[in-house]
Amino acid sequence: MPIPTETVGSLPRPEKLQSAYEDLDQGKITFEDLQKLQDEAANDSIQRLEETGETYVNDGEQRESSFATYPITDTLAGTGLADNLAGDGQFFAIFDDGHHRQLPRLTGGPFRYKTFASEFVEKNKQIATKPVKQAVISPSMMMLLYPLEEEIEGYPREQFLDDVCDEVEKDIRQCFEAGAERVSIDFTEGRLANKNDARNPWTGKDMLQEFIDLNNRVIDRFSPEERKNMGIHTCPGGDNDSVHSKEVPYEKLLTKMFQLNVGYFLIQCASEDDKESVYKLVGENSRDDADGVPQVCFIGVINPLSPEVETAEEVKDRLVAAAKHIPVERLGATDDCGFSPFSRDLKPAHGSPDFARDIAMQKISNRVEGARMASEELGV
Repeated sequence: MPIPTETVGSLPRPEKLQSAYEDLDQGKITFEDLQKLQDEAANDSIQRLEETGETYVNDGEQRESSFATYPITDTLAGTGLADNLAGDGQFFAIFDDGHHRQLPRLTGGPFRYKTFASEFVEKNKQIATKPVKQAVISPSMMMLLYPLEEEIEGYPREQFLDDVCDEVEKDIRQCFEAGAERVSIDFTEGRLANKNDARNPWTGKDMLQEFIDLNNRVIDRFSPEERKNMGIHTCPGGDNDSVHSKEVPYEKLLTKMFQLNVGYFLIQCASEDDKESVYKLVGENSRDDADGVPQVCFIGVINPLSPEVETAEEVKDRLVAAAKHIPVERLGATDDCGFSPFSRDLKPAHGSPDFARDIAMQKISNRVEGARMASEELGV
């Protein structure tokens, strides 16, 4: 079987769409006006992804406020915030360039999603001629909505976590029911959990194992046949062409992450200085049998934060090198991260989000071709 390829999820939103999010926050347009532009960008994303030869397509998250907040708010500024939430929560991450992303704060119960990712799948299935995938957010990210230290009166933390797990399970099941063939769970908080950044207290609470255990509470509700098409994505962030946790030693995550009982992983690697050590850690720690499913390791061979387009030859060479440590039957190719996980991302290293969108398609095309070349060289 040839080496498979898969996108993480997001693509740069056109500048026109990004401006529309801001216009909605300022009351200049209606949500219906925004949706028209989202649909236009989604249609374009799917058409262009299909032209790259990508196996599974999606809308590039054009309809989402962000990879993390799509279930609970219409915009990053908090327009359309779900019930029992306020806008002044803790930071999700502080990035290396100094900017930050803030989460809402839970004020009471029950916790419920206002938007499920299956809504996007249903729309995308009407457009796509290829199989559709969908990225969803993890229980561990939603966990950070609850105050870090104190309990909410009348809504204890454990009841909240039960509700989170139920909502995430529903999100995943509804995606499959709507026709998604693959569902990946974003877990960028995994590496960040070991940062111990005094400016962002949760990163100093040693929460990685707690995150993994919580995520498995949801994952283990699915059968091996279902989990074969469920994945985990990890990266050190990718917003405004900056990262939040690349300095955290990768082995702290990679020696634990494969406890998650999913069938595949989308693993950042192209932007790592020491790629060989990542291949080795992945090979040593991933499992042939994760409670009934083999773990396929999609290695990041494309860096979405750089405007420099990797050649198909470079992609091939990285996959051939990875195959020295990872069984080729469990090797895949992906991008390090989504190309723009947040709906307001000006892509400063690229000059503009519109140019970054064009670059993303070139990179994905070369990833697909490089995976074909590596498959040929490896005889699979």
